[in-house]
Amino acid sequence: MIKRGKESFAGYNAPKKTPSHPTKSHAVLAKSGSDVKLIRFGQQGVKGSPKREGESEADKNRREAFKARHADNIAKGKMSAAYWSNLEKWK
Repeated sequence: MIKRGKESFAGYNAPKKTPSHPTKSHAVLAKSGSDVKLIRFGQQGVKGSPKREGESEADKNRREAFKARHADNIAKGKMSAAYWSNLEKWK
């Protein structure tokens, strides 16, 4: 277990849900090289739209719109909230 302030994490780069946080749904202690950063991501109460069998066209379009809108930030890698949101909520 790694502690960062009041938060405990299973390890670096291991996202967890934060149901008691007022605005963000997840948190991760991101590590890239020697840099370590606490990143909170995902709007509380909003569901992502991971790819699944038999999904609706609207879900597919919603996921593609998110990925297109945040493509530059997702490409920044582990130290960006968009990267983790893409990985956890939008797959």
